[in-house]
Amino acid sequence: MLKRYLLAPGPTPVPPEVLLRMAMPIIHHRAPDFIPIFESAKNRLKWLYQTNNDALILTSSGTGAMTASVNNFFNQGEHVAVVNGGKFGERWTKICQAYGLQVTEVTVPWGQAVNPADVAGALEKDPSIKAVFMQAVETSTGVYHDVEAVGAVLKDKKDVLFIVDAISALVAHDLKTDAWGVDLMIGGSQKGLMLPPGLAFLSVSAKAWEKAEGSKMPHFYFNLKKERDGLKKNQTNFTPAVSLIVGLDAALGMLEEEGLGAVFARHARLANAMRHAVSAMGLEIYPIQSPSNSVTAIKAPEGVDGQEIYKTLREKYGITAAGGQDKLKGKVFRVAHLGYAGTFDVITAVSAVEMTLKGLGHPIKLGSGVGAAEEILIEKRTS
Repeated sequence: MLKRYLLAPGPTPVPPEVLLRMAMPIIHHRAPDFIPIFESAKNRLKWLYQTNNDALILTSSGTGAMTASVNNFFNQGEHVAVVNGGKFGERWTKICQAYGLQVTEVTVPWGQAVNPADVAGALEKDPSIKAVFMQAVETSTGVYHDVEAVGAVLKDKKDVLFIVDAISALVAHDLKTDAWGVDLMIGGSQKGLMLPPGLAFLSVSAKAWEKAEGSKMPHFYFNLKKERDGLKKNQTNFTPAVSLIVGLDAALGMLEEEGLGAVFARHARLANAMRHAVSAMGLEIYPIQSPSNSVTAIKAPEGVDGQEIYKTLREKYGITAAGGQDKLKGKVFRVAHLGYAGTFDVITAVSAVEMTLKGLGHPIKLGSGVGAAEEILIEKRTS
C-alpha cells in the first residue's frame, strides 16, 4: 500500500471536518435551510477578503471569475494593462483578448516580481488604459507580486480598475482588499480555502459596479449584476454547488477560529521552513525575488530532470507535488504549503525530496533539509 499525500498548489487537502459537513444530506438551494448557511459563508468570505464590498460566490473554476471580471466591466476595444510574469499572467492576456480588449503587457521575467514603476510607466504611456490585471501569486513561478505597492500606484487613478487574481494567494498572504484599493479580487475554492474545486469568489468595489453600468459585453451565466441581486437575498442566480457552499462555511469557520493573523503567520512559517530546507539540501528556490508563502518552486539540480523528480515523488513516495510549466518544464518542481497544511506536511515533503534525489543519483546528505526545516518549525518553550 502506498499512502498518498497531496502537496500540490491546487487542489489541496480537505480537512475531515469539512468533508463531514459536505456529507450532510443535500438541501435545496431555494429552501429556507440553505439561507443561513449561505449568509454565514458570504459574511465570513468578506472577513477573509478584509472588505466591505460585495463578495460573490460563483459555481465555477477560478478562471470563471477571471472571465467574469472581463466581460462584466469593459467594452470591446478598450485598453487594459496585464502584468505577465508566468502562465497565469498569460491567461489574463488571453481572456482579455478573447473579449476584444486591447492589451498592453507589463512583461516581467519569470521568477521576478513586477516593479510597480513599470505599471506606472505603462499608464503614463497610454492614459486610455482602463484597468490593470495581475496575479497576487504567480503559481507557475512561485512569485508573490506586491499587491499593496501596485495598488498605491493606482490609488489616484479614478478611471482605472485594479483587478487581482488571488486564487493561489488568499489565506496564505495578508491581502487587504479595501485598504489596498483592489476593485476586483478573485479566489478559488481548491487552494487556501481547503475545499474541492468548483467555487470561485469575486469581491467587487463600488467603483467597479459603476464601471459595469457602461459595459455592453454579452454575458449570461456570469451575469454579476444578477448575482449581486441574489446575494442580497442569500441566493445565487443559478443552481449553485450546494455541498461546496456548505463546506465553504465550515472551512471559513475553521480559519476564523484560528484567527486571521495566525493563519498568515502559519503560512509564512511553513514557507520559511521550506526555503531553509531547500538551501540546506544544496538546492535553490526558483524565484529570484519575492517567493510566495503558497508554493515553493525549486530548481532541479544540474543533471537531474525536474519532471523525473516530480514523477518519482508521486510514484515511489505517494506525494503529489507539481512539475514545471512551459519553459520551466523539467527545470523546476513545486511543493505547496497551502490551506490545510502544517508542520509535518513540510517535514514529509522535504524528506521525500531528499530520498528522491538520493535515489536519482544526486549527492545529498540525508536529513540535511529535514534538520533545517525542524529548526524553523520546532515549537520552542517560552518559559
